[in-house]
Amino acid sequence: MTSIYEVRQRFKLLFSSLAILIAISSFVVTNSLVQKLSDEEKSKMQIWANATKELINMDEYCDISFVQQVIEANTTIPVILVTQEDSVISYKNIPERLQESRKLQQLVEEYKKSNTPIEIVFSDTERQYLYYGNSLLLIQLSYFPFVQLIAVFIFLVFVIWALLSTKKAEQNEVWVGLSKETAHQLGTPISSLMAWTEIFKSKYIEDSMFGEMEKDVNRLRTIAERFSQIGSKTDLEIVNLNQVIHNAVDYLRTRISKKITLSIQETEVLYCELNVSLFEWVIENLCKNAADAMSGDGIIKIQLSQKGKEIRIDVIDNGKGVSKHNSRKIFNPGFTTKKRGWGLGLSLAKRIIEEYHQGKIFVQHTEIDKGTTFRIIFYVQ
Repeated sequence: MTSIYEVRQRFKLLFSSLAILIAISSFVVTNSLVQKLSDEEKSKMQIWANATKELINMDEYCDISFVQQVIEANTTIPVILVTQEDSVISYKNIPERLQESRKLQQLVEEYKKSNTPIEIVFSDTERQYLYYGNSLLLIQLSYFPFVQLIAVFIFLVFVIWALLSTKKAEQNEVWVGLSKETAHQLGTPISSLMAWTEIFKSKYIEDSMFGEMEKDVNRLRTIAERFSQIGSKTDLEIVNLNQVIHNAVDYLRTRISKKITLSIQETEVLYCELNVSLFEWVIENLCKNAADAMSGDGIIKIQLSQKGKEIRIDVIDNGKGVSKHNSRKIFNPGFTTKKRGWGLGLSLAKRIIEEYHQGKIFVQHTEIDKGTTFRIIFYVQ
């Protein structure tokens, strides 16, 4: 069954192809019109040249009114009439600011490049040349296809951006809905487990096993609280960052392979604004991913430092590393290199750090068979 995202992707591709097809067709048609208008103006100039020749050759008793009408009918195409020695005889439709002798000569050179001059032959020894430029309409029309392409491109970019924004908004709604529903569904069985744990603790006072069971049930409650906070306004409080990380690591030590060394390197006590529950989730997720990358045997180090207004937390492992190709999409929802899992952990971590804490999280360094370093940055005043 085709998903809504696949349908949207196909629609985006179809729309883009249609827009490009319309732009190309419009470009071709407009270019054809430009060529036709250019040919028409060339014909008019040929008629204008013939009328000029007739006007000069007519004797004083001929009716020159028709020829004059032909010459005066040109009100749009700029023309310059010159002798064989390139001296300007007359001109028409030239802006006043360009009517100086030097500027007229410059126009002659420009017109020579854009249109082939028309030769007017009066005799074997006497000739004149008609140089002409393009009318304002032709100039505007020649630029029109490029304006169309730019307009279509901008419109296409806007539509794609709108579709992507809509898709992201829908994904966020799914995230929030799934998270809150998960928290709601977990609430009842967790409450029941907490009650049963208290009963067992009261009956078997000397059995330490129920103390560990209580820790895991409380952890389930914390996880449910984390899910319930997704999509809600996150309350931050100034806390001891070192202590928060120590608490998360202490919990993890008893729940990962004993062959993994988990250590914290710190030189000073750091304070910053955090949602403790959500941040612990990020640390746990990064450490569990590192443990999976080492197949249960290796070293995980968490380094805390501050540089200027940046608090940096580096999670370093000596696992199998990540390829450069995968490192660029490692935070994408659904991306995973493991056989089991949904590939949502790092995506959630990125959202918690960047959207809820206005920080940054990224792959600082990775190398195949040598390990990976994730860096988290918080900004302090």
